[in-house]
Parts: sequence; C-alpha cells; structure tokens
Amino acid sequence: MEKRYMDRLVGRYCKIVLKEPGKERASVISGILEEIDYDAGFVIVDSDQGLGCLNLKSIVAIKPRSMRKIKKSFKGDQMAFVGIGTLIVFIAMILVSAVAASVLIKTGETLQQRANKVGLQTTREISSGLAVIDVVGYTNENKTYITHLALTVRPRSGSQDIDLKNTILYLKYDRLITLTYSDQDGYVASKVSPDGVFHTLSVSLNATTFGIIALHDADGSIYRNYGMNVGDKAIIIVNLSAAFNSTGLPPRASISGSFVPEVGAPGTFDAAAPCVFTNRIVELV
Repeated sequence: MEKRYMDRLVGRYCKIVLKEPGKERASVISGILEEIDYDAGFVIVDSDQGLGCLNLKSIVAIKPRSMRKIKKSFKGDQMAFVGIGTLIVFIAMILVSAVAASVLIKTGETLQQRANKVGLQTTREISSGLAVIDVVGYTNENKTYITHLALTVRPRSGSQDIDLKNTILYLKYDRLITLTYSDQDGYVASKVSPDGVFHTLSVSLNATTFGIIALHDADGSIYRNYGMNVGDKAIIIVNLSAAFNSTGLPPRASISGSFVPEVGAPGTFDAAAPCVFTNRIVELV
C-alpha cells in the first residue's frame, strides 16, 4: 500500500484484513488506526481487544468505517455493575410507588368517609326543621294587653322527627328571652280543651317554660314522647306577662321570635298587635 493513502486513515476507525504468512485464511480486526511506522513496518491499532501492533506486510486491505455503526461492547464486570444499579433504581421506584399508593388510598378512604358524614349532616340540617304557621294572642279581661301567645307549628316537608323537649323558643320584645319545655306534669296536653286553647293546660306557665298542645297527632308521639313527625301539628303556649315581667303586649306593639329545633332550620315569626283589641282572641299579623 502506498504511504499517501495509508496516512489518510490514521485516527479513523477501520476494518483491517490480515493474512499471516503460511496461513490460508485471512482474519479481520476492527479498530482505530493510531499510528503507522513505515521504518519498522508496524501499524498500531486500538481495537476491542486492546492496543496492538500489526505487521504492515501482513495487511491485505484496510476499509474505513463510520463510528456510528459501531456497537459498543462491555466487559462482563461492567455489565454486572450496570445491571445491579438498574435493579436498585427499579426496586426504589417500586417502593416509592407502593408508599405513595398506600397514602393515596388511605387519604381517599378518609375523604370519602368524611364526605359521606358531612353529606348526611348537611342533608339532615337542610331538610329538617320547624315552620310557624299561625300566631294568636289572648288578652286580659279589660282587653288592654296580650297576656298569652299561641304559636301553631309543624315540621317542614321531608323533615326528620323533632324532639320538642330539646327545642328552644326565642322571643324578642323589649328584650330577648329564651324559653324551654318543662318535664313536669301538666305542660303537655293531648288535645284542645272545650274551654279553648288558652284554658287547656292544667298549670300556670312561668317566665322560662312553654306548654305544648297536640293539635294533630295521629300516632300520639307528641303527647307520649314529645316527638313531632311529618303531618303533626302542635300549639306552643307562652305566658307573655310572666316572660317579660310586664302586664303583656300592648296594642300596636311588635314581637318576633324563632322556634329552634335540635337539628334543622328554625321556625321564625314576626307579628304585630292590632291598634284595638275588640276580642280577647287576637290574630297577630
């Protein structure tokens, strides 16, 4: 081979075909042609087997090749090292994924339980409650003051059962007062007396309690257990004179209040007394 052609191949990756003297078959070595010593007659090649010298006279042909086509090979220990590292990373990813999945599952279950609980409470709070459908007053003998108040109440549509023992009645006239139900006998009646609503209870109401008259109670729940369910109606009796420590509610005066159950929306009212009391039974509007 001529020197001018050989010098162009220095530093390039080449495929070198060799045929040793006395051998019939040629061999092939691939590597980078590092240096050519024409005086000594050797070629230095960096191949996959390492750095070596080839006899220039034994070279039959040299063919340059592109480095992009070279498939890099690894030694056995290098391949094992990379495999262990990949395995460690893979196991770490599995562990992290497992921990993250368990956290997400637990969080999802907790949120689901919490959402169900909040949903049930919200539904009960919105759907349940009381409604005040009528407000009637009862005056003294001289028809100058309203001494007692009768509130007709019922559960709201779709409401759950309401325990009247745990309800609170707020009244606002010249000040705000609260009234509750008393467990003593005589504060609840199963029906209206022939003498009228304001003469049904057998006790005299005080400043902190109200009475209950079952107006519509098909199953007797109001009289027996103080519980109202859908379809029931009751009358709440209040002694205004005792509650406000006065003679009562005068003409043209306004009174407001709310009947608050244990759970659910309260029944509210805002009523005003007429300017003249022509009868002892007065309709407040």
